[in-house]
Amino acid sequence: MSETADTGAAAFCANLVREADFDRYAATLFVPPEKRRSLLALAAVNAEIVRVRSQVSQPLPGEVRLQWWTDLLAGSAHGGAEGNPVAAELTRAIAEHGLPIKPLTRLIEAHIFDLYNDPMPDWTVLEPHLAETDGALLALGARVLGQTSGQNAEAIDHIARHAGVVVGVARIVARLPYDSARRQLYLPNDVLQRHGCDLQQVFGGQSGAALKAALADVIADARKHLDQALQELTELPASVRPAFLPLALARRDLDRLASPERDPFRPFERSRLATLWTLWRASWSKLFRI
Repeated sequence: MSETADTGAAAFCANLVREADFDRYAATLFVPPEKRRSLLALAAVNAEIVRVRSQVSQPLPGEVRLQWWTDLLAGSAHGGAEGNPVAAELTRAIAEHGLPIKPLTRLIEAHIFDLYNDPMPDWTVLEPHLAETDGALLALGARVLGQTSGQNAEAIDHIARHAGVVVGVARIVARLPYDSARRQLYLPNDVLQRHGCDLQQVFGGQSGAALKAALADVIADARKHLDQALQELTELPASVRPAFLPLALARRDLDRLASPERDPFRPFERSRLATLWTLWRASWSKLFRI
């Protein structure tokens, strides 16, 4: 790839992430500049994978698109990374940092769930799903930021699983109005049933005590994962901790989403200014400061 094309691919990914996933884009502004490009490459791939659901009307074409990314990682995609700036940047990041392929493959496979309208059955399915999606991105980001091997790598993966649940649950609860409108539900159905909340009520946008109690349970579980992640994060090298800055946004969101007066179907918004302010404050805290 020429230098011009190489620069263009990096700029393409940065613009894609800024528009499609501002939280992750903003988080890259608080890491060493030389690491930012690879983090944006990972976030760009995730943005491409996530938006497949909105680009297809049937699951099969979506699976074909996801399979292309799986084939790319396996080295068997038709055409390879040529002509695809996101694929080119991902390939570069993998080579530069020695990133493992398996977590990326599992991330893609986990998003097949998005293509169908099956409800999330329970916590035993939701937690691994979030660990393999949000958690995998956090763990890969930590590998970009610092040299990791052996015990450190295991510790990062363990923290990332907890952190992935936190970030994922905050997003799921915040996006409830949008997901329920298209009859897709990521809230664990067993928790809803335990509180007497029917799926059709959720799809119909009907708030009530049962749904609020179920959401309170889900948020409480996420906060347990948050406490665990923050406690274990102190044991990691300072250089890799900024990869977990999205926890600051999730903590802020969970506090607001947990308000008993809040209507679960009212769109949840956080301004870009609030996003940057929250990340800036966290980046200067003892936990995340390099």
